[in-house]
Amino acid sequence: MYAMTLYLTAFAAGIALAVQGGFNAQLGVMLKNPFLATLIAYTVSTLFALLYLLGNPAQLSLPKGGGSVPLYLWVAGGFFSVIGIALYYYIIPKIGIAKMFTFGLSGQMVFVMIAGAFGWFGLPMEAITYKKLAGLAIMLSGVVLITYEG
Repeated sequence: MYAMTLYLTAFAAGIALAVQGGFNAQLGVMLKNPFLATLIAYTVSTLFALLYLLGNPAQLSLPKGGGSVPLYLWVAGGFFSVIGIALYYYIIPKIGIAKMFTFGLSGQMVFVMIAGAFGWFGLPMEAITYKKLAGLAIMLSGVVLITYEG
């Protein structure tokens, strides 16, 4: 039951990401600047996160050892997030939200399979199996079906 709740929550998170992508891509078009839209989206996101933390003050403190976090961990995620999100906002108005997310998810699936195989980012290693490759091939076939306009 717990796993199903997590899967449904992950599904809802995917919907939320698609919705924000649509809104912020539209903002980027209207501002004629996807990076400015990204800055505004992150600023508003920061304000919402701050409101959440102010409502839950116990979560405001850093855990023990929080000061020993390497500098790159404070910076790298934000850097790649801005690049990825800004590219979504730039590309969605040009190819459509369905194509953008299918190609984007495909890129994520290929990358996470490789990252998992090598245990990148300190995460548990996950072998690439024939079953996973079959799932990836089916997903990529879906991308072709979604994006092919012939």
